[in-house]
Amino acid sequence: MTFMPWTEELQVGIREIDEQHRWLVDQTNALHDALQGSARAEHVGELLEGLMDYVMNHFIVEENLFIRLKYPQTDAHQAQHNLFSGQVMSLLGRHDAGEEVGIEALELLKDWLIHHILKVDKAYVEYFQAHGLT
Repeated sequence: MTFMPWTEELQVGIREIDEQHRWLVDQTNALHDALQGSARAEHVGELLEGLMDYVMNHFIVEENLFIRLKYPQTDAHQAQHNLFSGQVMSLLGRHDAGEEVGIEALELLKDWLIHHILKVDKAYVEYFQAHGLT
């Protein structure tokens, strides 16, 4: 059984963002699977590094849309992005220092998917659609 299945509920209806969110779900599942087996620290590190790359690229895409469309909640949304980025950087740094952070990373990702995508990201969909983006 998949830890976090991709569902239509996670879609925001913007192809590029949905593809990026789906990648995040896939990485969350890959981390879960790695932690169920005999995950080597290197594998967890690779997943965390990929997550950091994702965070940087995905947030740039969203934030550029916010600016272009003059989204009124840009500052609050960007603050959440900055907080999450900091948490991922901290986990990666702690991992690189030899600490086991896989389960903590999995919980962070699960919470992010449930709270941020399902609530915070969904909040911009109507605004984006009203401004011609689908």
